[in-house]
Amino acid sequence: MKNDEFAFLNQQLAAMLRDGIPLEGALRRLCADLRQGTLRTELERLEADLARGTPLAEAIRPRQLPDLYKRMLEVGAQSHDLPGVLTLLADHYQRTHAIWTRLKGLMVYPLLVLTAAFLLAAFLSFIAHQFLLSITAGLGIRMNGMVGFGLQFGYLISPLVIGCLLVVLVVAVSNPKVRRRLRWRVPAFREASLAGIASTLALMLKSGVPLDSALGLVAQLETGTPAGDELVRWRQNLAAGRGKFSEMAADSKVFPPLFAWMVGHSGEDLATGFQRVAETYQSRSNYRSELLLYSALPCAVLGLGLMIIIQILPVISVFSAFMSALSGD
Repeated sequence: MKNDEFAFLNQQLAAMLRDGIPLEGALRRLCADLRQGTLRTELERLEADLARGTPLAEAIRPRQLPDLYKRMLEVGAQSHDLPGVLTLLADHYQRTHAIWTRLKGLMVYPLLVLTAAFLLAAFLSFIAHQFLLSITAGLGIRMNGMVGFGLQFGYLISPLVIGCLLVVLVVAVSNPKVRRRLRWRVPAFREASLAGIASTLALMLKSGVPLDSALGLVAQLETGTPAGDELVRWRQNLAAGRGKFSEMAADSKVFPPLFAWMVGHSGEDLATGFQRVAETYQSRSNYRSELLLYSALPCAVLGLGLMIIIQILPVISVFSAFMSALSGD
């Protein structure tokens, strides 16, 4: 499901609940306007369970919905403030959509540039090869031995290198496990991930979820990433009696010192601290992604120019050899 559509759905659901419409009736109305898909199917099943009298906490657990969403609905039902929790969820998913839309653009742009560069390199290789063959054939020269092999292979260098880069980028974009690892290596993606974790923790703490439970859920969501292991260590420190956040997050290798400093200086109001961290790192992620996008175009132009020069160098060398031979005659 798309985060922006999910955010809008939760805004509508919260508004209906505030107007006094029962949850199952609100879900029925929303499902009537949704297109066929997994989200509509799961919400229809949730509505059917609620209509049979199943408590929300039990009805939501088997549904194929985000773990954070299911946990927050349970919290909303327990606190008797489901509309407020749904509004917070809508804001959270809207911010997540804004962050990842920008970062997806950052991934798609290099993919388009590399695809165009690969096609251009293959075309120039073919043209240069045919041109060289026509010249050598007209002069009665055969390209044999190491010289001929070197010229033949020279035309394939650019397409091979660009093709390999293109394959690596496609694998990185399409493989979820690779993406989860890479997003903690690339600066813009790492800061977006920090903003997402801080936003999720702020959301749960504002809704009344204990810090230990909030850290446990986020650690579960980040399973398989460096942040997941770090959050598990935070929970262990909390269980060992290190109640202050500065002590809990001490010597962190994943979360920067600024993250711990901002949350630690919020005092007892950790939700506000995490919210400030989310806003700070979201701004930094936006800045870095824009910087990368603006620098990608001149780098692409330079790369294409270099590729063209590499493609025509064998032709120039052959011409130089011919001119030298003619001068010698």
